[in-house]
Amino acid sequence: MADPLTPSISDRICKHMNEDHAEAIVLYAKAYAGATSTTAAEMVSIDAQGMNLMAQVEGAATPLRVEFDHELQDSEDAHQTLIAMVRQARTQPQ
Repeated sequence: MADPLTPSISDRICKHMNEDHAEAIVLYAKAYAGATSTTAAEMVSIDAQGMNLMAQVEGAATPLRVEFDHELQDSEDAHQTLIAMVRQARTQPQ
């Protein structure tokens, strides 16, 4: 079993996503939070139920919450879920 979603694991996931997958976070904001005019976004935290983002929407810093379609079990589940979500978001019209 992978690591449980503790605050330190959340920080690690957020750091990785913000540094290496910024475009995916923008897609999450647009596709799953309905903030279609997002120009940039950061992942602030992730928990078993969803993720908290801070997005630039029409020039304003806007907090967003994206709920998952299931409760995450651990960090590996988070990894696979985030990948599946970005793949799904890429199939939607922008």
